[in-house]
Amino acid sequence: MRYPRDLRGYGPNPPHADWPGGANVAVQFVLNYEEGGENNVLHGDQGSEAFLADVIGATPWAGLRHWNIESMYEYGARAGFWRLHRLFTENGLPVTVYGVATALMRAPEQVQAMLDADWEIASHGLKWVEHKDMAREEEAAQIAEAVRLHAVATGSRPLGWYTGRCSLNTVDLVSEEGGFAYVSDTYDDDLPYWRVHNAKVQLIIPYTLANNDMRFVTASGFANGEEFFSHLKDTFDCLYREGEDGAPKMMSIGLHCRLVGQPGRFEGLRRFVEYIGGFEKVWVAKRIDIARHWAERHPYQPARLVPSQMDAETFMATFDGVFEHSPFIAQRAFEAELGPVNDTPFGIHFALRNQFRMASEDERLNVLRAHPDLAGKLAAAKRLTESSTAEQASAGLDALTDEERETFTELNTRYVEKFDFPFIIAVRDNTKASIMEAFRRRIENDRDTEFATACAQVERIAQLRIEALYAG
Repeated sequence: MRYPRDLRGYGPNPPHADWPGGANVAVQFVLNYEEGGENNVLHGDQGSEAFLADVIGATPWAGLRHWNIESMYEYGARAGFWRLHRLFTENGLPVTVYGVATALMRAPEQVQAMLDADWEIASHGLKWVEHKDMAREEEAAQIAEAVRLHAVATGSRPLGWYTGRCSLNTVDLVSEEGGFAYVSDTYDDDLPYWRVHNAKVQLIIPYTLANNDMRFVTASGFANGEEFFSHLKDTFDCLYREGEDGAPKMMSIGLHCRLVGQPGRFEGLRRFVEYIGGFEKVWVAKRIDIARHWAERHPYQPARLVPSQMDAETFMATFDGVFEHSPFIAQRAFEAELGPVNDTPFGIHFALRNQFRMASEDERLNVLRAHPDLAGKLAAAKRLTESSTAEQASAGLDALTDEERETFTELNTRYVEKFDFPFIIAVRDNTKASIMEAFRRRIENDRDTEFATACAQVERIAQLRIEALYAG
């Protein structure tokens, strides 16, 4: 069982973004240009558009045009775009356009204005339609056609991609296309990251539906420009503060010509542009700039061990000795659910440790009994596992005096007679003296307490062995 979703990401220690100029936050404005690429029978679609327009609760009209929604989209092309264009060009702010290819083909003056302003024009797909039920082959063909038309309309192929109304296949298909510096069809992080698909590496720059003017036309969204400004300001303040604390992040802002291009909503955006202009250490960038920066400063580094992608033979060869002479733990972990969260030392230890905890009491007792005595007969006969040998040597247990060896032998005998399993301690966490002290103290425990203590030490030994595997 392999669980494909990555619910860990960078974990508690994300990389330092190292934005240009030591910026505390990278701010990225996205202008979605969809007008003329939406569902419309004029475009060969089955019905009218019903998504992201000022007719709340609209439904597609099969076989019909929807005059009101059409005209709302037209507002974006005719008026909203130019209002936004003036705002960004007058303030000298770079913009990334998510351009629907068929919309760009119907927007000669807008496209030229984007090019003259040196905006990045990324691809927003062939048409602004739903892809969730689209056959994989059809979606791949539409991606190829989007790239072709994009180059016709703009003069060059797109280097960034965002479908938006995507399918489960979209990110894989765009990665397979091979010509994109980044893909943005995710919302799962505040930083870019690398994704591997079919042994091919693709940079992902997550987007946002939170800092997005689409919430003007969705339930529990923004009622006016002031609410939009307030939300953007709070987001910026949080991320800027985190950057000051040494963890710079990225802030994406999603805009639509027909939505925030409306005057009352636009004022909230304008206030935000003015607000961030009062801060130093802010990098306002195009997405392609972020992609190039990340590729240079944070190039892909292949992981040494990727347990969730191992076959059974490799997995067992790697992890069957983590729990002493108890390969059934690794076997059960392999047969259970593994995913990207289990590809770190902590994550794979979590998976193995859970199988140990879910084992029966008799099985766990046998795991304890599989451990050798400390400085015992097996050590003397050099019959310990390689891991146990190295562990005992790390605390000097392979070089005891006669008196020390006699003491260990006496304690081992008393301990096993009392608990029916050997004394177990994570030797690498201890010294010879602290081991001896723990031995004398724990031998006085009752059996239930000592069984729990020994199991905890088995888990700790496993953790240290895994860390050594990853470091090796």
